[in-house]
Amino acid sequence: MRITEPQTGELTYTDLMEGWRKVGVRDGMSVIVHSSLSSIGRVDGGAATVVDSLRAALGPAGTLLAPTFTWQVADPDPDHVGIPDAAVIERRAAVPVFHPDLPSTGMGAVPELLRSLPGSVRSSHPQASVTAIGVRAVDVVRRQTLGFAVGRASPFGRLHDLGGHVLLVGVGHDRNTFLHHAETLTPRPRLKVRRFPRDLEGERVWVETLDVGNDNGRYFPTIGREFEEQAGIDEVLVGDAPCRLIPVRELVAFAVGRLTELLDAERTTNSLRSMDARPRPGEDRP
Repeated sequence: MRITEPQTGELTYTDLMEGWRKVGVRDGMSVIVHSSLSSIGRVDGGAATVVDSLRAALGPAGTLLAPTFTWQVADPDPDHVGIPDAAVIERRAAVPVFHPDLPSTGMGAVPELLRSLPGSVRSSHPQASVTAIGVRAVDVVRRQTLGFAVGRASPFGRLHDLGGHVLLVGVGHDRNTFLHHAETLTPRPRLKVRRFPRDLEGERVWVETLDVGNDNGRYFPTIGREFEEQAGIDEVLVGDAPCRLIPVRELVAFAVGRLTELLDAERTTNSLRSMDARPRPGEDRP
């Protein structure tokens, strides 16, 4: 169910505060926000006003987080094998090594503003860092393994343990990293390789690790919608942005089971198709 009507005119700090309260943001919560600033509409002060209003809604005992991923820290030639030629060497040499002040890419204005605030802290993963500010900020981002960067030993795992929330602002569950976190907890997750440069005792080296694969909209939007319906979560308009506040523990518990079902069904279907495609005795191969 959608609550409230779209607003016209420029949104103020007060408008946003009222909106976050209607969504369900309360004092003392730990909230990670996935957002599209443009979806809200015109905001007086832009991303700074959005972040300020969210921090105020969470209060002095709250913690605000955002994903500050750095997709530029990746192998530009991931399919190249063997000894690289001069062009590959040059492209790889141009890839930055992660550092805390490295801008995020493709995450939007709100995470970048949060990352730049005095007092914010950032986890150290080269591609999947999280930035936080507030009472629990250091606790949440202090640990993040290179492999399975969104798994148990990550800010996502810690936020789950703390009973945190996900706030979706103008974006869908295809942007909800906690569904990737849920997949790390399934018996047979889809996998991908992460590859990034690191400085090791003054030497630049390339590191490969495993993580859960990309969903590309295959299952996550369906799982998110089903969970919202089951949990009775209302969509609230803040400005023009549809927003939902989602409890992490409940979402993950639902998503692990549902995603396991969907992935098992997909594997069974693929196995049957593979069997049907095999030549039967007496049949000529094409």
